[in-house]
Amino acid sequence: MMYAKVIVDVAASQTNKAFDYLIPEDLQGLIQPGMRVTVPFGPRKIQGFVWKVTENTELARVKPIAEMLDPYPVLTQELLQLGEWLALETVCFLITAYQSMIPSAIRAKPKKMLQLKVDEKNLPPDLQTIFSGEKSIDWADAVKNETALPLLKKAVQNEDIEVEYLLKDQTKKKMVRTIRMCPNTHEKDFQEILGNRAKKQVQFMNWFAANLPNAPVAIPTVIEQAGVSINVIQSLIKKGLLLEEEIEEYRDPYDDQQFDQPTRPNLTDQQRHVLNPINTSVTKSSYEPFLLRGVTGSGKTEVYLRSIETVLEKGEEAIVLVPEISLTPQMVERFKERFGSQVAVLHSALSSGEKYDEWRKVHRKEVKVAVGARSAVFAPFENLGIIIIDEEHEGSYKQEDHPRYHARQVALWRGEYHRCPVILGSATPSLESFARASRHVFTLLELPDRVNKVAMPEVDVIDMRDELKKGNRSAFSELLLEKIQDRLEKKEQIVLFLNRRGYSTFVICRNCGFTASCPHCEITLTYHHSGRNLKCHYCGYNEPMMNTCPECESEHIRFFGTGTQKVQEEITNLLPEARVIRMDVDTTSRKGSHAKLLQSFRNGEADILLGTQMIAKGLDFPKITLVGVLAADTMLHLPDFRAPERTFQLLTQVSGRAGRDKLLGEVVVQTYTPDHYSIQHAKTHDFKAFSLEEMGQRKRGGYPPYYYITLVTIAHEDITKVIKTADKIASYLKQTLSPETKILGPTVSPIARIKDRYRYQCMIKYKNEPELINILNDIHFRYQKEMVNEQLSISIDMNPQMFM
Repeated sequence: MMYAKVIVDVAASQTNKAFDYLIPEDLQGLIQPGMRVTVPFGPRKIQGFVWKVTENTELARVKPIAEMLDPYPVLTQELLQLGEWLALETVCFLITAYQSMIPSAIRAKPKKMLQLKVDEKNLPPDLQTIFSGEKSIDWADAVKNETALPLLKKAVQNEDIEVEYLLKDQTKKKMVRTIRMCPNTHEKDFQEILGNRAKKQVQFMNWFAANLPNAPVAIPTVIEQAGVSINVIQSLIKKGLLLEEEIEEYRDPYDDQQFDQPTRPNLTDQQRHVLNPINTSVTKSSYEPFLLRGVTGSGKTEVYLRSIETVLEKGEEAIVLVPEISLTPQMVERFKERFGSQVAVLHSALSSGEKYDEWRKVHRKEVKVAVGARSAVFAPFENLGIIIIDEEHEGSYKQEDHPRYHARQVALWRGEYHRCPVILGSATPSLESFARASRHVFTLLELPDRVNKVAMPEVDVIDMRDELKKGNRSAFSELLLEKIQDRLEKKEQIVLFLNRRGYSTFVICRNCGFTASCPHCEITLTYHHSGRNLKCHYCGYNEPMMNTCPECESEHIRFFGTGTQKVQEEITNLLPEARVIRMDVDTTSRKGSHAKLLQSFRNGEADILLGTQMIAKGLDFPKITLVGVLAADTMLHLPDFRAPERTFQLLTQVSGRAGRDKLLGEVVVQTYTPDHYSIQHAKTHDFKAFSLEEMGQRKRGGYPPYYYITLVTIAHEDITKVIKTADKIASYLKQTLSPETKILGPTVSPIARIKDRYRYQCMIKYKNEPELINILNDIHFRYQKEMVNEQLSISIDMNPQMFM
């Protein structure tokens, strides 16, 4: 007897373990760890992942598995182990960890079809009986014949039969109708077979035999090339001269783009110097984390490409992570140009079907390189030779809901498992990574100069308080406006960066001080000019813009702060000749719009690119010679200890867009706090000086990298329930953790209410607390009942990137 230990698809503390099920006789030898199955659970049947297969069980009575959902494992042995580590480290359920590793397209309950890939005569007699002339049959019908299951499994492994998932949301394979010549018709005289009256058919068959004799070709392609009607083709299919088939075509999100093989640039001495230790690590198959710190424009991407070439020569695979907002077409282009069809692209802007296809290319070992955002770190490669994280300091590598993993930690775990190097690249590394490199936990590699020794752009810092004193109420300082006009005359390009979308930040009554706020969240509403409405950027609530104050009925309602929409309007008024492209969440929400806007800017169809964070990195356009940062203080005064670090990183990244080619670049930074050290060090592009000063601040405040931090947030609609629970959790932590560990709070979260739920938080600061993970898991499971029954939410974040 064989038994399967199954992790069932119920996210609750009582089910966060493996349950034993009997493997029925007809499924013996077929069920493997990593497959999904349907099992009886109480009165219902639910899905689950097979965790292990064993020969014994301690239970007296074991129910049998109801159905096998996959003919092959969707999770590898490595990913099963990774899921266990992830669930423990991020304080989440095992099933949550496993579900996050597979594409949403196969998470749903799919209908499975068996698709015949060879001539039916090549199948064993039992399978011929099942298909009996059909090209595609329902899996449920096929497995009714118990003797057929082992034969089906073998046929799937041999790729004679393929399993197709049909989903309710139509995330199925893209099928294309094709034709090819029937066997034994190649040498025939079509005139003799078809007679004198079917001239068009004879003509077409002669053309087809000469031009497309072997492979199946899509019918629309044939019609276009041969200039023939569909009726002619259909007549020939009926007469048995042509064979019509449906074959799969991958949905390729980059299908309409041409990727040329570019000339490989010559490496600089610095690039060669940093490549040596990476290639040595690849060749020796040794795990080594590298921190590659290279100034903007120093050629980090070329280092990535060359190290991947070494990995591919060795027959191994590579994962490249890029932050979601900078997953610009440019980055994908560089990899597609170099490695062509060996690249799969995995990110959230793809449709469900495209994601499914790209994931299957990896799963079927049809590609060697996966480029994508955070979740691409789970790409199911089994022979990894390198993992690269570009812009490793980016906050988007942290998942903000369950499982709350950081892609960097997962990459390091997988690097150790596969004994391969992990490269963390950035012009402005996170201080945690830089501290690890300083202590030789990571190997530090540096590219201090730009390629071709191009000078770093000159940075002017403008004190906007002086502009106000001069009576300048515009979003542009006099100097910035002068420089924009100068670039417009020279036909050069300009990037203007503002980290706020919308028209203005908030609306206030100058008479009584009323501010328009969200009724469900304790946050001001943002005014959007295009629909003349006020929006909450947290819960999506919106209302029309008021003309009078709802409290005092005054008409003195005014806008405060500036958003991208308002700046665009102001540019149009000040410089009517300037052609502006605006890039923010509002203008790039449609699929493909991001790429289209950048392409038109590259083609010179606009002079100014105005945008939020998404334009701060990854752009490499030779004609950009001026970058304007309109409000450097936007992030500086947030209640977050990383605010100065993020400001420095953002200013450095956005400055790096200027003067990357032969033309010299200039940067103008507008701020109300010009003396702040993060702005002063960004002005001189001095990462080391900034890190020294910031590390001093962190040490005094007791923040990472000197301490680890965990944030526990409690939320509920009833504020007394929140306060009571927060107090209980804080006192339990104080009793169980060591005296050196600091428990701050409970206190109100910086945003006290979101979606009508009040929020309190406790912060744990510690240096060494070996039992912390177990204690937090204990809290999580202890409150599970209340979390389910009373809608209480307790979120535990082991390495918070956001404190709002």
